[in-house]
Amino acid sequence: MSSSSSSSSSSSSSSSSSSLSLPGDPPGGRRAVTVWSVGVSVYFVAVIFRTSLGVAGLDAADRFHVNASALSTFSILQLLVYAGMQIPVGLMVDRLGTKKVLTFGVVLFTIGQLGFAFSPTYGTALASRALLGCGDAMTFISVLRLGSRWFPARRGPMVAQLAGLVGMAGNLVSTLVLARLLHGVGWTAAFAGSSVAGVVVLVLMLAFLKDHPEGHEPEPFPHRGAAYVRRQIAASWREPGTRLGLWVHFTTQFPAMVFLLLWGLPFLVEAQGLSRATAGELLTLVVLSNMLIGLVYGQIVARHHGARLPLALGTVLSTAVMWAATLAYPADHAPMWLLIVLCVVLGACGPASMIGFDFARPANPPERQGTASGITNMGGFVASMTTLFAVGVLLDATGGSYTVAFSAVFVLQALGLSQILRLRKPAARRERERLVASRVETVHVPA
Repeated sequence: MSSSSSSSSSSSSSSSSSSLSLPGDPPGGRRAVTVWSVGVSVYFVAVIFRTSLGVAGLDAADRFHVNASALSTFSILQLLVYAGMQIPVGLMVDRLGTKKVLTFGVVLFTIGQLGFAFSPTYGTALASRALLGCGDAMTFISVLRLGSRWFPARRGPMVAQLAGLVGMAGNLVSTLVLARLLHGVGWTAAFAGSSVAGVVVLVLMLAFLKDHPEGHEPEPFPHRGAAYVRRQIAASWREPGTRLGLWVHFTTQFPAMVFLLLWGLPFLVEAQGLSRATAGELLTLVVLSNMLIGLVYGQIVARHHGARLPLALGTVLSTAVMWAATLAYPADHAPMWLLIVLCVVLGACGPASMIGFDFARPANPPERQGTASGITNMGGFVASMTTLFAVGVLLDATGGSYTVAFSAVFVLQALGLSQILRLRKPAARRERERLVASRVETVHVPA
């Protein structure tokens, strides 16, 4: 094992105590911040495009003359492509590096957003969202890899949370800016105009992005064919930490994703009787809460590694309680204070999902980080896709009962929670074993 490998494996302990750089750690510094900022700007734009349908759901239903099930297909297809691409993207990042994969991603999601602007039919709009999802799928794993290549391992939890925070800033732009553009200049101009942002970040990336700092090049490895790919996936999956990361991501992310991506605005307007403006403010509150809680969670996990599971479980339970209280409220409409608390709690879902990567990261050596992150990142998007579909089907089947439709949230939370509890002990045991091994090996690696 190389010195870089040992430093990555011991990140779980260094995050809570040591401020010293480990052997092989990247130096960080201003150059790292600059390069990482360029990379994360791509993710920022990708999230704007991904969540743009969340503020345009009712408009899309009118434009394409579709019902709730057909409307949910937009987001389901986008997330299906996204989730299905995660392992291939992880392998691509491990093989090709960040810059090439991000370049592919920017081109695809920009074309997808532009195509959505000019789509004359439901079918062409679906194809555009699929293309957008494919490009979007290449961004977050690449940004995680970029952070691990440019920053010391002890900064991993905070860098990951900051990436998530920037993504939520993109969601905020979508909620505030794109929504106003949509109702000000119309569908085509709003979506076509927003696609210019993709061109801007592409130029920045081609000019300034580098995969790694000088002197920290990864060890080259030749193409080894399909057998190597299978071994990469199998080795990552065998690690309990990878599987635990997937289920943490699965269980924590989807309630807020479903709410922001499609069904939050219709729920608040049609079921809770709010105006579009007030509903938009509550969606904004979810995003602002996410950004604030992300900073808090990042600091806590970086300093206290043992807080990972309590934070994740606490988020799942509090989300379930608030959804139950909102859906079961005896009056026709839940009071505003309850909706506000629900939105604040939903803001914790994104930061909690990032904890999944903090289980997968120390469980895998550097050459498998992309693959392991891809597996982990599938979790929340599979859950979101499933719930988006279930809510749409249940709304059509019940004549628009959001109480019944959103009960699907509890089913997936129960499934994910059972898997987290099953895997927590094997993952902790395996992480301790890797930590001991890395400490022993670090002693024998020359500085």
